[in-house]
Amino acid sequence: MQTEKVVDYIVNWLKDYATNAGMKGFVIGVSGGIDSAVTSTLCAKTGLPLLCLEMPIHQAPSQVSRALNHIKWMQSRFDNVSMTQVNLTPVFDSLVASLPPVENEEERFMSLANTRARLRMTSLYYFAALDKLLVAGTGNKVEDFGVGFYTKYGDGGVDLSPIADLLKTEVYTIAEYLGINQDIIDAAPTDGLWGDDRTDEDQIGASYPELEWAMAMDEQGKTISDFKGRQKTVFEIYKKFNTANKHKMIPIPICEIPNNL
Repeated sequence: MQTEKVVDYIVNWLKDYATNAGMKGFVIGVSGGIDSAVTSTLCAKTGLPLLCLEMPIHQAPSQVSRALNHIKWMQSRFDNVSMTQVNLTPVFDSLVASLPPVENEEERFMSLANTRARLRMTSLYYFAALDKLLVAGTGNKVEDFGVGFYTKYGDGGVDLSPIADLLKTEVYTIAEYLGINQDIIDAAPTDGLWGDDRTDEDQIGASYPELEWAMAMDEQGKTISDFKGRQKTVFEIYKKFNTANKHKMIPIPICEIPNNL
């Protein structure tokens, strides 16, 4: 990857898209993770207004501090970056309290994790509508088109996806080039939806480099029978997530009524 040229290409793509759409700039949720750090910095480099939202929901202090430090870092380098903190914890707690109890607490826990992402999406679009801003997505290629590791209509609810054609390892390469804070680069990737320290690898069962390998193998038409040991395990994990989350990666199905009806 020609990192400098890729960065320039994405920045120009972002600026051209916003200009052609008649929008003023961008709004993005900054989580303290590598993807939002890289995406927000690319948006900042366009010179267009960038609003960064920090939206904790029972968030780990380390995630909050990384997010705030990154925003301060950007503001020290770009005069087009502003920020707003929106504490969504009481909103989330109020919603939880208003919902009826369920028998399966594990399913409830998963549903509420996705609800966090959807509350953040709602907040992003609130601010986007106020100032004619585009909601910038932070999903990378492996998450968006490999394992579908995001929340439908949550962090998947965006106007444009600047890094969705980049593998996770490529996102790290760009982060190094941009000078992103080292504590963000060193932090284990996490979706931050659980209120604890579980990582993406804890949830998926494979690292992003492993998933990138499996994605490449799948694109080459390989099957589970082609592998043994850890490779077989990783490929099975990839295929399981890819199959289960396919509904996130394809257009919403439409019931098309035959003309003769």
